[in-house]
Amino acid sequence: MGQSDFDTDACVLAVQQWLENTVIGLNLCPFAARPYRADQVRIRVIEAGETQDILREIYAEMSLLWDKDPEKVETSVLVCPALSASFDDYLDCLELAEDLIEGASWEGEIQIASFHPDYCFDGVAEDDPSNYTNRAPQAIFHLLREASLEAAIAAYGDTALIPERNIQLFQSKSAAELNDLFPYLIEK
Repeated sequence: MGQSDFDTDACVLAVQQWLENTVIGLNLCPFAARPYRADQVRIRVIEAGETQDILREIYAEMSLLWDKDPEKVETSVLVCPALSASFDDYLDCLELAEDLIEGASWEGEIQIASFHPDYCFDGVAEDDPSNYTNRAPQAIFHLLREASLEAAIAAYGDTALIPERNIQLFQSKSAAELNDLFPYLIEK
């Protein structure tokens, strides 16, 4: 890993388009639209390339989320281009980021949803369409407030079917439809 050349504005735009067209547009997460439309989703690009520097920035963002009023910042989407090339490196960093939550006693307060261009669920073939539920244009650490998530789940009702519905949705898509939704995966 190391510092890579990337366009910060292009990274943010790609993530915004993914959120609008895929996550919200396909209703993959029924809780995403409200904070996004209320401008309560903070999207930030981590420019660091080394693991310890990335973790410092993740911790700083967790602290900001912890300190900010949810009406101002409901959730943070951390885009990490340096980890986009290797899903294994991303998973290693994700595990360390989860440790930060435990170390700061934020368990039950903050959680991380993970997204990556090469996301692959354990025990699932790389080309299985179910992996698209967690594929994104860049490596992403999505920091969520657990209290907000619990409130959204309580208001929504039975959420157990959401992951299965999303998997079925992507399994029903043709290769051309998947390519239209995820053009950045073709360009790799």
